[in-house]
Amino acid sequence: MGLPLIGESLQFFAPNTSSDIPPFIRERMKRYGPVFRTSLVGRPVIVSTDPEINHFVFQQEGKLFQSWYPDTFTEIFGKQNVGTLHGFMYKYLKNLVLNLFGPESLKEKLLPQVEQAAKRNLNLWASQSTVELKEATANMIFDLTAKKLISYEYDPTKSSENLRESFVAFIQGLISFPLDIPGTAYHKCLQGRKKAMKMLKDMLKERRTMPENCQGDFFDYVLVELKKEGTILTEPIALDLMFVLLFASFETTSLALTLAIKLLTEHPHVLKELTEEHEAIVRSRENADSKLTWEEYKSMTFTAQVINEVVRLANIVPAIFRKALQDIQIKGYTIPAGWAVMVCPPAIHLNPAKYEDPLVFNPWRWKGMEVNGGASKHFMAFGGGLRFCVGTDFTKVQMAVFLHCLLTEYRWTAVKGGDIVRTPGLSFPNGFHVHILKKNI
Repeated sequence: MGLPLIGESLQFFAPNTSSDIPPFIRERMKRYGPVFRTSLVGRPVIVSTDPEINHFVFQQEGKLFQSWYPDTFTEIFGKQNVGTLHGFMYKYLKNLVLNLFGPESLKEKLLPQVEQAAKRNLNLWASQSTVELKEATANMIFDLTAKKLISYEYDPTKSSENLRESFVAFIQGLISFPLDIPGTAYHKCLQGRKKAMKMLKDMLKERRTMPENCQGDFFDYVLVELKKEGTILTEPIALDLMFVLLFASFETTSLALTLAIKLLTEHPHVLKELTEEHEAIVRSRENADSKLTWEEYKSMTFTAQVINEVVRLANIVPAIFRKALQDIQIKGYTIPAGWAVMVCPPAIHLNPAKYEDPLVFNPWRWKGMEVNGGASKHFMAFGGGLRFCVGTDFTKVQMAVFLHCLLTEYRWTAVKGGDIVRTPGLSFPNGFHVHILKKNI
């Protein structure tokens, strides 16, 4: 259980450059088996790398388990964030989000908007000598999502109002040791949150005073809900939700896209087959310049396999937490009431018993498998159970459409960077710099 109070937190947060199961988890699996206990940031935690137990934990949410995150996460994401809300309130917020990012909205509105954003940005990047892909894709997705959620567009004349910058400070300390003193990553993270929340609050206030200024964005939904008699939505809950949605939408997808381009650069045979799939889509059109359709998106079978393989290897979410609501007996173990359970996706995704040569980038392993479905016992890149990520389809659309625009019109070469560090979340400490060129040049 480690040292008093801090437990084994220092070992858990220690940076590593491995793409395998994190050393912290791997060493303890060897020593204690697939389920073991530890103490992280002051809480006793049961770590499960067992697919059956993980599946059981997700399926029993709201009955034997509930969503739980360490106090530090609650500090970061807000006391009323969607991860800490349960039951009816959680379902209510989920439906609010699905109005904007659900299948209907994806087909009708988001697909063309994502394509437009990808084309505009790629065109811009091709005019530069090099582009740092992680930062560039994060900016592209942030601009798109912020516009959709809160009709926010960055105005360089108002330097104090760069919402994206507040999120950069926030991300740098997100999965860091929780020491809130000036100079630490965690302190910067809390400051970044404070700044972003102030801006969101001011925007909401401004919109409340101008009800006629209807934008058709998420703020509009929120304002309508807040006015309803007997509403369960409060302003703090709405603002925390907005914050989490903005963060989750751009940070995770830009990491996945950067890793995708890095892996495609390193695996020309995968790149070749993927390019062929996308070029065939363009060739089969009556008008080569027509916009991407929903049917074309759904026909990208190899692309779906590539995306699944990228997110399996990315393990962007290194841990998913739940809390036991009572003593639970399972597979010879007792999980005591009140203890946290940490489900470990990397241990599932890199399990050699399920995935042959688990560290190898091999999209063909998904051939014939149901890749459009949700989570399974052996695949939880987007969570599982009741809290399966509501943005899953939006993320997949963004990745597929970006790859389509890139592969049909551009080529690229890696310039520098691309090293990976996990703390335990994925990061590219020195970025991934590429040179992008139009194909006909």
